[in-house]
Amino acid sequence: MCHVRRTSKVRRTLYNRLMQLNQPAPDFELRDTDGHVHRLGDYRGRIVILNFWSAECPQCERVDTDLLTYVREWGEGATLLTLAANVNEMDENLATIARTRGMSPVLLAHRTPVPDEYEAKTTPHLFVVDASGFLRYRGAYDDVTFRQRTPTKSYLKDAVEALLANRLPEVAEAAPYGCAVIRFVLE
Repeated sequence: MCHVRRTSKVRRTLYNRLMQLNQPAPDFELRDTDGHVHRLGDYRGRIVILNFWSAECPQCERVDTDLLTYVREWGEGATLLTLAANVNEMDENLATIARTRGMSPVLLAHRTPVPDEYEAKTTPHLFVVDASGFLRYRGAYDDVTFRQRTPTKSYLKDAVEALLANRLPEVAEAAPYGCAVIRFVLE
């Protein structure tokens, strides 16, 4: 039993070392649904929103419209990278739903270690990387929960707008809310 605890603690320590707020965000290279390669490092100089996403999650569907509206308002200041996180979703379905909702590009992260590296827990689970490549926010899109169905605060919007104004976000982390990320499929 002691051995299990030590192993678990080592894994958590490694995660915390890699994913500290106000430290460089782990780089990655992923293909999108059209086959184009995207590297996080290629977006230096812009704020990047990483949106761990599912085509089947109702919380993602709820967030998508508002998120796209904000991204259009922010223009060149912020870039949205949507990362398909669930291993059980088929690439064709992801591409179809992404086109229907106007989500582009959608990066195929669902069969890679990227969701684990970022420790994405839910869809949506959002991460904001500043123009220098530092992780400045992670967590929920807004304050919706099981008990609070109507949002009163947009954590993501506040974080991005603070960075656009050359300030750090007041809230740097909020518990994510949505559907669980599916990492494996039982056969």
